[in-house]
Amino acid sequence: MLVTTPSESQPSIGCLKVSSKSSPASVAGAIAGMIKDGLHVEIQAVGAGAVNQAVKAIAISRGFLSPVGVEIVCAPSFADIVIDGEYRTAIRFTVEPRGAVIPSIAAEQKTANPTER
Repeated sequence: MLVTTPSESQPSIGCLKVSSKSSPASVAGAIAGMIKDGLHVEIQAVGAGAVNQAVKAIAISRGFLSPVGVEIVCAPSFADIVIDGEYRTAIRFTVEPRGAVIPSIAAEQKTANPTER
């Protein structure tokens, strides 16, 4: 499991790389901690075993966050990445608090409907 945080110019997103040998409970703790810190989390997994561990970690993290009143949502997508010079397809899970609005989308919505407040 690898944790990275972005530069200040980008939105607050932390990235976790999960392998088939990653501990789902450890990854879940990292997800919960990052969500509590106000970060959106991207989880990247290559291969069926890694995707399995990532999904288990997301489910466990819901259990960690639910008692403190935080609900999370997850959106899967594909990502083309390079590993050892070879192109591979990864599954990327974006995890964020339910109802969270990405600032750029919020700005677009305000300009589209300036009368709404």
